[in-house]
Amino acid sequence: MGDAVISVFVRAGLVPGTYMLTTTGRKTGRALTHPATVVEDGRRQWLVAPYGAVSWVHNARAAGRVSLARRRDRRDYAVREVSAAEAGPVLKRYVAVATPTRPYFSADKDAPVEDFVAEADRHPVFELLPIDEHGPAADSES
Repeated sequence: MGDAVISVFVRAGLVPGTYMLTTTGRKTGRALTHPATVVEDGRRQWLVAPYGAVSWVHNARAAGRVSLARRRDRRDYAVREVSAAEAGPVLKRYVAVATPTRPYFSADKDAPVEDFVAEADRHPVFELLPIDEHGPAADSES
């Protein structure tokens, strides 16, 4: 299934944990939208790039922010790219929930966190920091 087909289901809120991710093109300035699965742990959230440093990753790095939408809900976030040590547990959780992307990972879903840390350089991970009217929220546990 391509992005266009999946996007219809995501926009309707029919794919749990998946949102429409919008970044601003670093060269064009245009809004670019793709489906993305968010990893959650309590109040913390992360975006994972299962296919490596694709366009949305470069755009998020350049802009330092993204937006996520599902149904009528849209929220803006600052992004913080995390270290390999921080990314390992997030990647392990991601592989457990985002089954279609498993072939892009060397580590199996049952592998120890250390195996995910070892391949973190191939799968960028960004912590999502909610932006309110005063800027990024100050309650991140980083």
